[in-house]
Amino acid sequence: MLSLPCYKKSFPEVADVYQTQSRTASRFSAKTLTMCAIFTALVAVCSQITIPLPLIPINLALFAVYLAGALLGPWRGALSLLVYLLLAAVGVPVMAGFRGGLGNLVGNTGGYVVGYIFAAFFTGLLVEKWGARFWQMCVAMVLGCAVCYFFGTLWYSILSGTPFSPAFPPAWCRSCPAMW
Repeated sequence: MLSLPCYKKSFPEVADVYQTQSRTASRFSAKTLTMCAIFTALVAVCSQITIPLPLIPINLALFAVYLAGALLGPWRGALSLLVYLLLAAVGVPVMAGFRGGLGNLVGNTGGYVVGYIFAAFFTGLLVEKWGARFWQMCVAMVLGCAVCYFFGTLWYSILSGTPFSPAFPPAWCRSCPAMW
């Protein structure tokens, strides 16, 4: 960070404002915003790679969500997924099957899409805390998946009118190919 020793003596308030602006600018640098945009686009592309199922389709978007959290960190990963959610909300066809709009966000898969934000944040938080070794990142991504599935199952149970525990098998087991 640039220090201003000559201004600190004469104009301490100017130096404090400049240093505060430098810290804020470094959080939202062009590189940071570009990386967030790239991962937003990656999630949009990966969501088009789909295995169609009756109620809840499986797609590759969750893998991109894990990568966003693990590689960008918790806050930037969550920011990139928040942008994805906002793009979907205004109608940009970024969701599976080139769909978008609020109608798709309040459907069966809406909780999973909202859970993307929390999954990226949680995965990024665990990678920061545990380290970036391959097995540590894999464990963080599995736990991030559980966070996303929690939100999706809760959303599904509210929409279907079933309690959380009976909604658990249809929402989670359809998403786990090993359980078919």
